[in-house]
Amino acid sequence: MKYKSVFDIIGPVMIGPSSSHTAGAARIGKMARELFGREPKWATISFYGSFAKTYKGHGTDVAMIGGIMNFETDDERIINAFDYAKKNKIRVKIREEEAVTDHPNTARIMLGDDEGELELVGISIGGGKIEIIELNGFELKLSGHHPAILVVHDDRFGAIAAVSNLLASHQINIGHMDVSRKEVGEVALMTIEVDQNIDESVIEALKKLPEVTQVTRIND
Repeated sequence: MKYKSVFDIIGPVMIGPSSSHTAGAARIGKMARELFGREPKWATISFYGSFAKTYKGHGTDVAMIGGIMNFETDDERIINAFDYAKKNKIRVKIREEEAVTDHPNTARIMLGDDEGELELVGISIGGGKIEIIELNGFELKLSGHHPAILVVHDDRFGAIAAVSNLLASHQINIGHMDVSRKEVGEVALMTIEVDQNIDESVIEALKKLPEVTQVTRIND
């Protein structure tokens, strides 16, 4: 992979011994929290590969829970993340999985409460960088390093054009877009990374499009 600067190689300011196993884990957890949109009542975290073998020594479990608690990578509260989760009455379950994954630093997070559930798969790719590769059964590629919009929509002609044209009308430049669907003609997911934070007015306009059923915003 390519790095933009020496700081990408050194890694982020963080609590913990490893940019991949600690900072990356915290960012995966925080991304799950942002996509869920609120503090969950329960969290089940499954570790695969290197994560499963070394998470106790590297504090990967603590970092992941810290991220789910919405702590930044340099927040000292990460060290006591399990205590904070218990205080907030969040039920936490950690699983070590033996299944072989494409990437050694892989985690599956399931969050839930009385209103709904979220399932996410993330990988830590080095230097504190992450990718979200699956969300509620949809394949995607989300880095978390740029503002993004996730649009759940009907898989039909004109849906992508409608969303793209609306963003263009608000002078929002698309840096990267992926579209994933489970079945042809059913539900699809657009993952759109953009160059600037998105105003609530744009989100509301997207929600009014007839093809769109759900919109999630991730700002810096």
